[in-house]
Amino acid sequence: MGWKTLDDMDLDGKRVLTRVDINVPVEDGRVTDATRIERIVPTVQDILAKGGQPLLLAHFGRPKGKVVPEMSLRICIPALEEALGRKVVFIETLEAAKAHTAEQDEAPVLLLENIRFHPGEEANDPAFAKELATLGDVYCNDAFSAAHRAHASTEALARELPACAGRLMQAELEALEGALGQPVRPVVAVVGGAKVSTKLELLGNLVEKVDRLVIGGGMANTFLAAQGISVGKSLCEHELTETAKQIQLKALDVGCEIILPSDVVVAREFKAGAESETVPVTQVPEDAMILDAGPEAVERVGAAFERAKTLIWNGPLGAFEIEPFNTATDAAALKAAALTKAGKLKSVAGGGDTVAALNASGAAADFSYISTAGGAFLEWMEGKTLPGVAALEG
Repeated sequence: MGWKTLDDMDLDGKRVLTRVDINVPVEDGRVTDATRIERIVPTVQDILAKGGQPLLLAHFGRPKGKVVPEMSLRICIPALEEALGRKVVFIETLEAAKAHTAEQDEAPVLLLENIRFHPGEEANDPAFAKELATLGDVYCNDAFSAAHRAHASTEALARELPACAGRLMQAELEALEGALGQPVRPVVAVVGGAKVSTKLELLGNLVEKVDRLVIGGGMANTFLAAQGISVGKSLCEHELTETAKQIQLKALDVGCEIILPSDVVVAREFKAGAESETVPVTQVPEDAMILDAGPEAVERVGAAFERAKTLIWNGPLGAFEIEPFNTATDAAALKAAALTKAGKLKSVAGGGDTVAALNASGAAADFSYISTAGGAFLEWMEGKTLPGVAALEG
């Protein structure tokens, strides 16, 4: 761990430029899901407890370096104040932030207007980072979900001031390091989703790092087709069967067992309550599509979880959004949750569909850690260097 945390910093009497991700969903002028706001509370409270003043830096939407009034962060103030239990002062411009003194403060927490209103932000402009640095004394990055972006407030600013990770960033990095960096073995990974093409780098990296790799969802069909198995009308990237074969050969070479479904749930229609049947994977009707893994496949996944000490999960095992094709994902998730609760498994999961699926199954609360980061979580799993993390390691 080459980065500092809030515990390593002297914050007394200092203004702390705190990069957060509060890019939350909004409807009819109000925040509809405050999860991201709630997750920055420990960092803000710890900065205050150490005598520091947080100046929150954040983005909202994609204004492309221009002032777009409907993308103002002002809309987040009520939700922020409710989560923090204190007043938050909104600062509209960099000039106003520079002029703002402690004597003027109505409250110790400040929020700067959408950082992406400035063209220097996404350009990672060193001059803009230097200007930002004049607003504070210490830099704290608590936005792991934006750490895969080399922007001024996520990367360049860390080189201008004494820098550390916030509590959410710290938790993400510790969880991911424990799952992939120096995990307790055996390690099993679940990778699901619609397409192999979106997760080629991920699969290539994981086969070298895990002991067993469970492949589910639509991407499993491509691997089945690569073995000469007919998948009927299922979603399948037939043009990538050679790539799937290469991944399987690589896994064989490094001793990683790939687990594909041995039985599947098929239907003629993709809709809720569609008539379905479970068949061996070698007997998929030509006019049917695979929409979920079958009970035998789920049993095998559960057995892999029982033999493992560490689990990392990205993507569902089937078309979980539509019943009854959520069955395999729910059953596997609940098995992982039970093993985690019993202290037998460390489980880390992330990615949009994954979080939604685990929440829907009721398993999320018992996982060791669930990342709210999408792209950053995926790029970490792919073995890529995240600019926002590398800058903290400086």
